[in-house]
Parts: sequence; C-alpha cells; structure tokens
Amino acid sequence: MGATFEVTQPGLGNTIQDAGRPGYRHQGVPVSGWLDAELASCANALVGNAGSAAALEMRAVGPTLRLMDGLARLAVCGQLSVRVQRSGGPTQEPGPWCSFILYPGDSLVLGAVGDGCAYLACAGGWDVPVHMGSRSTYNRVGLGGLHGRALQTGDRLQLGAEGANDLPVLRADAPFEHAGGPIRVMAGPQTHHFAANALDLLLTTEWRASTAQDRMGVRLTGPALAHAQAGAADMVSDAVTPGAIQVPADGQPIVLLADCQTMGGYPKIAVVIAADVPRLAHMPAGSPCRFVLVDAQQAAQAQALSKERLLAWQQSLKAYQAPGWLDERALLGSNLIDGMIDAGPPE
Repeated sequence: MGATFEVTQPGLGNTIQDAGRPGYRHQGVPVSGWLDAELASCANALVGNAGSAAALEMRAVGPTLRLMDGLARLAVCGQLSVRVQRSGGPTQEPGPWCSFILYPGDSLVLGAVGDGCAYLACAGGWDVPVHMGSRSTYNRVGLGGLHGRALQTGDRLQLGAEGANDLPVLRADAPFEHAGGPIRVMAGPQTHHFAANALDLLLTTEWRASTAQDRMGVRLTGPALAHAQAGAADMVSDAVTPGAIQVPADGQPIVLLADCQTMGGYPKIAVVIAADVPRLAHMPAGSPCRFVLVDAQQAAQAQALSKERLLAWQQSLKAYQAPGWLDERALLGSNLIDGMIDAGPPE
C-alpha cells in the first residue's frame, strides 16, 4: 500500500473517478467515470500512472489534503490554484500541469475550479474498492469511489503501490487544450419529433449553460426548440448515451454527461460526437455554446485527431527540478565523484 491522506477540507463536488464501468448499461447502471477522460489522462501521465488509474475529479472547489505518512507524487491538471504548505516550512505554489512531491505533514490546498472540471492524480492511483470493474463514484446510488459519495472532512484516502514514485518529476510546456470551435454533433435519432426548423435553430443559436447541471447532464438556455406536435415531446423510452441532446416539452435542450441514465423518454434532436463530449465538462453556468453538424466520417476523423493530440502532449513532457525539495533517490544514485588523482606524498 502507498501513502495516506486525510481530508481536512472537502471542497465541493470532488469524487474519485476512473474510466468507468462499461458493460452494465443493460442492467441500468451508467458508465460514469471521468467527464473529461483526456484531462484525467494528462494528470495520470504526469505522475507515471497507467491511463486508467483513478483520479480525483474536481467540479467546483478543490479540497485540502494532508499527507499522513509515506511519500506522494502528485499532479493537477485544470484551471485552479495549487498550493503546498510544507510541514514546518514555507508555502509553495507548484501550479498545475506539473508533478511535485509531498512529504509527511505537508498539505495540498486546491482552489476553485475555473472552467468546471479539473483532476488530481497521485502516483499509484487512489486505492478505493473496485465495484463492477471500476473505482468510479456514482453518487446517485452510493456506488463506488470513497463510500459512494463526494469527499467529506476526516476522510482517509489511500494511494496504491509507490512504484511510480521512482520516476522523475515532470512538467508540461503548455496546458493540454481541446479542439476549439463549435461543438460537433450528428443529427437524430428523433429529428422527426421536431418542427421543421428546430434542427436549424439548434445549430444557429448561441446557447448558454444554466445552473441546472451535474454529472448527469447540463441544461442549456435559449429559444425553445419546438416539437412537431404536443405529443411528440414524449416517446417510449429508449437508449441514451453521454452526449445525447434531449429536448423535453419546454424546448430547452439537455446535454447528457457521464452519469446519465441508460434509458430516456425525451426525443433526441442530436448527439455530440465522442471527440467533443469531454468539452461538455467545461461549461459552468453562463458559458456560451454553439453546435455544428458533422457526418460519421468527420466524427471518426475528429476522434483520431483527439487521440493524436493527447499522445503528442504526453510525449512532450519533460523532467525538471521541482522547487523546494531534494530528490534523495536521484542524489544517492548518482556518482558524485567524476575523477581521482594521486597527489603523492607531501613534500
């Protein structure tokens, strides 16, 4: 087992997530997992973890964690402040997009998340029980993660094996960035439930993210998308998936996220392509949002480019000397004497 953290301030909206639990949707269990898998993979890469290792997903305000024992190598990816309060020493600000070391007694203080989603990864991953093949938290039914819920004051978080702590600390030259521009969607599968101009209105409107949002979905505000007739606002429930854009009777679209239900009775006017689903995690209330229509070939190309962009970012990481700490393992493993001479007896 690895090091142990105590949660001294829980923050708000912080849960353990990994790649999720696919394969159980036929039993009504959502996939859950990271809202932004690429950003979580960046944090894991900075500490030498496999891409599927559990990370702490932060949605509003990050927590304060105190290291109880052991050594911990951490990295934060996202828009938030990062401070390390050294035990008996100064406060340091390593910032996001780099890895750094904590020693027993040190505290990590994480600030408010600027764009809706950020991740904290630790070498070895967060060691919480595996449920249905995943460590992800599904809050609505208390499944997975740490006791099936967000962090609370006094919680203890255990890390996995410390092997990755033998790696050098790493930094990125620049933050990882998703593709810009409008969010890409494919039409359907129930466009026939809508008025003739509804899809065009979806594509030509600048929508705003509302306060009605969580890991299940985000409601957008804008002009009402009219249904073909009053009864068309409801339908026999069928399968839904993260990225699906449902439109209830009020005409305000709801974009589904990782914790979405497996079945839904609102018609779906469009579906966000897989490459752009992670961008939905970065839409705090008031964020503008536009959509553009693409076809299946363009969607596949976008997904391939997203994978290439992430791999290139990971391969660009560089070792560096983190301020305020001494890498004793590297020091003791180095040959500090580069040569010897025989000066002979003194004259």
